[in-house]
Amino acid sequence: MKKIEAIIRKTKFEDVKKGLHNIGIDYLSFWDVRGVGKSVEERVYRGVIYDTSSIERTLVSFIVRDKYVDSCVVTIRENAFTGEIGDGRIFVYNVEDAFRIRTGDSGDRSLYDEE
Repeated sequence: MKKIEAIIRKTKFEDVKKGLHNIGIDYLSFWDVRGVGKSVEERVYRGVIYDTSSIERTLVSFIVRDKYVDSCVVTIRENAFTGEIGDGRIFVYNVEDAFRIRTGDSGDRSLYDEE
């Protein structure tokens, strides 16, 4: 099992969510996050310069079976891509084990219903 985390533009979240749904990933968690990256911008509003170096992004996180990792990464890359600096990052982690609280299922069986 793998945990996939992706930090993406907030404007691309719906596209990524739909893309993951289309390949069978229906369960995920997400958070609005802020970070600092290479992209540094200043905006001027009524003559006052505002530093916008902290960047608003969405962090998407979910656990999948090993066989779905490649298709998930490709789907996220395709749907989060704009070609601009700040498109984001994808991280893949090993998950040692997982347990379904209600049934006591463990490992891959704890993630989804039987295939």
